[in-house]
Amino acid sequence: MTAALISADEVAAFARDGAVVVRGVFRDWIGTIAAGIEHNLREPGPYAADSVSAGQPGRFFDDYCNWQRLPEIEQVVRASPAAQLAAQAMRSTTAQFFHDHVLIKEPGTQKPTPWHQDAPYYFVEGTQTVSLWLPVEPVREATLRLIAGSHLWPKPVLPVRWATDAAFYAEPGDYLPVPDPDTQPEHTVLEWELEPGDAVLFDFRTVHGARGNPGADRRRVLSLRFVGDDARFVERPGRTSPPFPDHGMKPGERLRSDWFPILFG
Repeated sequence: MTAALISADEVAAFARDGAVVVRGVFRDWIGTIAAGIEHNLREPGPYAADSVSAGQPGRFFDDYCNWQRLPEIEQVVRASPAAQLAAQAMRSTTAQFFHDHVLIKEPGTQKPTPWHQDAPYYFVEGTQTVSLWLPVEPVREATLRLIAGSHLWPKPVLPVRWATDAAFYAEPGDYLPVPDPDTQPEHTVLEWELEPGDAVLFDFRTVHGARGNPGADRRRVLSLRFVGDDARFVERPGRTSPPFPDHGMKPGERLRSDWFPILFG
């Protein structure tokens, strides 16, 4: 029988709130994660971006879809508890890997991560999705912030471009405006101080963001995204992020397993 990496209460909180913190599961993987992040920083991929404008303080670097060329990140993807934890959190019999994402906020970075949902950027939909947010350093001020229950909102939030806050798709679509929970007290914000080895798990539909990094320490994070049994390919009104060109999938199909491997189940 597969051991539980997440308690029943934590699974219930994930289903209810769209986010939960699990402590210490990746404690033995911090060195490998840090090495993979630094490898990515030395050798950025084609989707690498800096979201801090020239002349502004700090640096906010992010990059994704590099796991197949960076052996340290591939090792975390394939050999760490990530897939098993993802399946258990989603209450899914399988965990299919979607993509990796490195996010680095250097000390003194004022640029916040805009409030957003991941789902509208992606070409996948389902009720069984999860991102694992894995910090390398202790995280205090620059921790992830999430709106409890937003994964159950009736419409998606407008996707925007991080560097400019402009709408991501040319077609406006039927979206909710980007919320500002700091001025809208009806929203409950979840955020946790984190130690290396902790993981924040959140649904692709959960609205989240993060403050800048005003402290003296770096904030390096590896995020791993998984989908479960009910996830299916869906078309969007433009180029998705990540785009995965020439994937060949059709609406309603499961993601192709040769590109998106099933790592649990």
